[in-house]
Amino acid sequence: MFEKAKEMYKIQKEARRIKNELKNTYIEAETDGVTVTINGEQEVVSVTITDEAMSKFQGKKKDLESALEKTFNKAIKKSQQIGAEKMKAIMGDMNFPGLGGN
Repeated sequence: MFEKAKEMYKIQKEARRIKNELKNTYIEAETDGVTVTINGEQEVVSVTITDEAMSKFQGKKKDLESALEKTFNKAIKKSQQIGAEKMKAIMGDMNFPGLGGN
């Protein structure tokens, strides 16, 4: 039982380390001149729209909204994949059924 507690402590410590690492990981996605940058905790860092995109979307509010939606979704999906890979590395060494353990 003490071994499991040690393993859980190790996992918590590693998870905190990964959370800090993810906060400093930046993910960028682009669609039709709209660029979104988020960090690994899925916080928005920046949104940029090129001048060309502004010209293209002028008067086309729905098209701009669609480009923004697609770009945010791409960035979020990328960040989820990165987070999952990092957590998988922790869980792969542990023996927890259903959590990527052996």
